[in-house]
Amino acid sequence: MKTSKQLMALTALSAAGLMMLSGCGEPSARPMDDEFAGDSGETMSDSDGKSCCDDKESDADDGVADPAAAYADGDYAAIGQYGPVGEDTIDVYIGVRDGLVHDVRVVGHPFTSISRGHQEAFAKEVPGVVTGKPIKDLKVDKIAGASWTSEAFNAALDEVRRQAAQQH
Repeated sequence: MKTSKQLMALTALSAAGLMMLSGCGEPSARPMDDEFAGDSGETMSDSDGKSCCDDKESDADDGVADPAAAYADGDYAAIGQYGPVGEDTIDVYIGVRDGLVHDVRVVGHPFTSISRGHQEAFAKEVPGVVTGKPIKDLKVDKIAGASWTSEAFNAALDEVRRQAAQQH
């Protein structure tokens, strides 16, 4: 049988544990909108506009003179996933014609209302940013304040490029 002193200590510990857990619930974290998030404006290019990772020999050896020829025309779909444990996803649908993004559509599957807002704003703005651009090296920075959604979109773009290259 526990003494009253032991019961009081156990009750105090239980109350402290409940107080610490009371903040749990729907996450309220959101991507930051500061100089450390999204597009910093910096690139890995030197003053000639060449990337530090450019390899002239590999470009010459790939046998592809026209970047558009590297990707088959078609409609492609991929999923982008993000969040602390990957709980948010976006479905990305991209039409490719002549190596260019012909059309794009993003359907969000948000885990929270905050994510919903970011996904909806991103889906509205992304077509104006990527339509008509070459798919080869396309990458978006933070669009409509949605840095994590932009990262997920870029991952989906990588998958679309793989699909379009395999079709070719």
